[in-house]
Amino acid sequence: MALIDRRRFLQTAGAATLSVGLGQSARAAEKPLRIGVVMTCFTYRSHAHVFMENFVEDYLFNGQRTNSGCEVVSMYVDQFPEGEMARAFSKDYRIPIFPTIEGALTLGGKELAVDGVMSIGEHGEYPHNEKGQHQYPRKQFFDQIVATYRKTGSTAPVFNDKHLSYRWDWAKEMYDTSKAMGFGLMAGSSVPLAERKPPLELQPEAKIATAVSIHGGGLESYDFHGLEVMQSMVEARSGGETGVKEVQYLAGDSLWVAAEKGLWSIELADAAMRAELGAETPTLKELVKKEGFADPYGILVTYRDGFRAITLRIGGSATRWNFACQLGGENSPRATAFYVGPWQNRNLFKALSHAAQIFFREKKSPYPVERTLLTTGIVAAEMDSHFEKGKPIETTWLDIAYKPVDFRRCREMGSTWKQITEATPEPQGIHHYFK
Repeated sequence: MALIDRRRFLQTAGAATLSVGLGQSARAAEKPLRIGVVMTCFTYRSHAHVFMENFVEDYLFNGQRTNSGCEVVSMYVDQFPEGEMARAFSKDYRIPIFPTIEGALTLGGKELAVDGVMSIGEHGEYPHNEKGQHQYPRKQFFDQIVATYRKTGSTAPVFNDKHLSYRWDWAKEMYDTSKAMGFGLMAGSSVPLAERKPPLELQPEAKIATAVSIHGGGLESYDFHGLEVMQSMVEARSGGETGVKEVQYLAGDSLWVAAEKGLWSIELADAAMRAELGAETPTLKELVKKEGFADPYGILVTYRDGFRAITLRIGGSATRWNFACQLGGENSPRATAFYVGPWQNRNLFKALSHAAQIFFREKKSPYPVERTLLTTGIVAAEMDSHFEKGKPIETTWLDIAYKPVDFRRCREMGSTWKQITEATPEPQGIHHYFK
């Protein structure tokens, strides 16, 4: 639908129903929530692109036509690199671009004019520090959002894409500020919302002895996703989450020595890789000798309750997201691969957009933001350990305890991939599935 038609439809539908994926039910159409978007840049396949297409057009979630229930009313765009799509998107959907974050949230007025804020601090030309951390301006965006809240005397829920900040103290300040000011905060990875093949559910209070997650991407940026996959699973363990006391980056011989000492399980890693590549997959030690699988590394995490897990980088596949764990009393590990759907991770954002829309409606994150606060701290400690050549980093400050939440209503269970298949051509612009 053209934007003007979509707006009129949302505003006048009355008792008509739209599929919004709350379980499998539909709800009566209501006045759409006004969303302001703060972004680093808007280019093809950037996070801004793959989020926004699920806010301005209907999309598939668990095989059902789903409407966002939101109207994007404003944008702030920090950079306009070559190939940028922000200006064309603004014109096509009649969404104004404001020169300041305050302007985007007030629509140029003096009062807060949005019901929710999307802060997308990924992509664009931003420097790396001496530790190799990408200095995206997520905290700077957050500070300007909060300054607007204080100036107007009103607040709205804030969704922060990926981890909160490359600096732990800033991340904690963001979390504390949201609590003190009383507005909802949501953050995190898209990957925990992907279909699990084979299906794997861990019930609360599961007796998890140890666990492994595996990704195939880059330092820090993909480590975060691998850690969120890990955390989204192991937070279900008996006693709930208690926090982390030590983080260590392991590479080269130290990675294998740690396995020999029983600090992590090669057998579990083998099971996790078989979930992705099949039963005939070579063992991990054989696999890393093959071209494209060399130079693995790991992030060993020791929790405050004594539990230990590792996130490994194996190979160079950007769509590799695997998990395995050993449950007490069971002889065989449980393992799964998180299937992202067609188009190389792009479709993961249908589920994450859906989760963000639930958040804006309910003003509360559908899964604990403490998960991402914790993984943010683990990534920061990992980068310190990497910078200090594998030195273990004590993380007494990561005393973050929380209980898991069943977030299946936000997860893609696989029905969508019966309609969008690997043979479906990827659209170059906004995905208009229902046109």
